[in-house]
Amino acid sequence: MNSSLKQLIKSPAFPGGIITILIFSLDHFQFELVDKFLLFAALVIVPLVILLLNHDAKNTYQRVIYAAMKWLQFPAALLTLASIMSSKIWGLESTTIPGILSLGWLLFTLLLGIYGLTTIVISKGKAAEVAIGAGLVYFFIGGIWFTLYQYQLDLFQANPATHALSSVHFHFSSAIVPIFIGALGRIMTKKSWYPWVVAIDIIGPVLIATGMIFSKPIEYIGVALFACNIVVYTAYLLAYLRKNALDIKAAFFLGLSCLAFYTVVVISIFYPLLKNMYSLTILDFIPIYGSLHAFGFVLCGLIGWVFMVDSIKEKTNQSAS
Repeated sequence: MNSSLKQLIKSPAFPGGIITILIFSLDHFQFELVDKFLLFAALVIVPLVILLLNHDAKNTYQRVIYAAMKWLQFPAALLTLASIMSSKIWGLESTTIPGILSLGWLLFTLLLGIYGLTTIVISKGKAAEVAIGAGLVYFFIGGIWFTLYQYQLDLFQANPATHALSSVHFHFSSAIVPIFIGALGRIMTKKSWYPWVVAIDIIGPVLIATGMIFSKPIEYIGVALFACNIVVYTAYLLAYLRKNALDIKAAFFLGLSCLAFYTVVVISIFYPLLKNMYSLTILDFIPIYGSLHAFGFVLCGLIGWVFMVDSIKEKTNQSAS
């Protein structure tokens, strides 16, 4: 068993994955789909992200935050589960209990955000590290939206349902895509266009979130820019995988991640035709889009990058010896 597989099994993502399977499969968990995806992010996605982070052993401040994140992630995820259960199953939705319990995840994502800012500060302008740092900051914004959702507060004329969707948006697309692009930047040869991809990737989520609340045209612009960035990322990544002999597991999962994204694109293109042929609505497609994005693009991508990072470390160590 190689070290990357051991990492995955020892990671909180493993028990988190078991809990997530139960949440999605058992009737006892009468959650909205958006709640299930938020729990999936807290229990599985975030601990996988932590596995990808580099920390400067000489930087005491960053080392302490990294250790705190590793220790506190799973308890914070369990508080997130308790928060959603209190509002959906335990009948406490009219109290402040769900909101109070959600503060555990908010404080944890604040740690992620602080770690992201330290990554940006000590990166000395390296675009790849700036992208990863920005992705971690976006987790904190997702935590803010989750707490607003659990407190059932109205903000900027947006209702709690919008807060829930905004939280999912920041936990998945907004946070994950910059981290993926940053991970790619660490291994790719220097390209003049790469800093522009990072810049657009940081601006895009802000436009989408702003548009969701204030203006649909702004949201469409943000979505278009963000989607183009993912196309650039997946196209370059597939070309890189084809030209470089890497760990087969890394290539397999990263390939699946890219395939999931392009499947979403194809379904989106043919959505009007399918809608008319089978009398489907957008509500019928949301579970398909969400599953392909969360389990395909995001989950497979993270697993692939964990294997990729470990493979590169092994080759580096072999070359050094």
